Amino acid sequence: MSLVLDPAAQDLLFREARTANSFTDEPVTDEQVQAIYDLVKFGPTAFNLSSLRITLVRSPEARERLVQHMAEGNQPKTASAPLVAILSADNEFHEELPALFPHFPQAKDVFFSERPAREGAAHLNAALQAAYFIIGVRAAGLAAGPMTGFDAAGVQKEFLDGDHTPLMVVNIGKPAENAWFPRSPRLELDQVIETV
Repeated sequence: MSLVLDPAAQDLLFREARTANSFTDEPVTDEQVQAIYDLVKFGPTAFNLSSLRITLVRSPEARERLVQHMAEGNQPKTASAPLVAILSADNEFHEELPALFPHFPQAKDVFFSERPAREGAAHLNAALQAAYFIIGVRAAGLAAGPMTGFDAAGVQKEFLDGDHTPLMVVNIGKPAENAWFPRSPRLELDQVIETV
């Protein structure tokens, strides 16, 4: 049985898509960001808790502040990308649950009254949403360069607050010529699935 999704879309989102390491200087517009979010916001999360928060780094001053917290090898990528997004988990997501999960508004207090429970749920679900975000960037015809090589405590202090945990930094834009490293190998089905 084949996939229903058009093969060209499969290539765009997965087969031909890779982490971009360099970008053209073509800007990423607010309209593109809106279109990406309008698509990926529908990806599922537990309790519809939607804990991902996105900080867009556009100004040169903010870019300089971010670059100093990136791992040395990632600094040039972040310095030159047209747009950079800091993806974080909102550990106070539960405040939105009465609106996001209206058929069980008491979930906020029943399941998420304790901070450790919220942090675990926020991290897992924001990570899911970060994956959706990367796919959304690709769906917009852009390339994403997600990175976890940065000083998380420094990024949190510089851009976030104690209620937001940084997960990754994503460089976004049109890929430059030779933006890709060679494709790395993938595991085969029998290496990842066990039927019981």
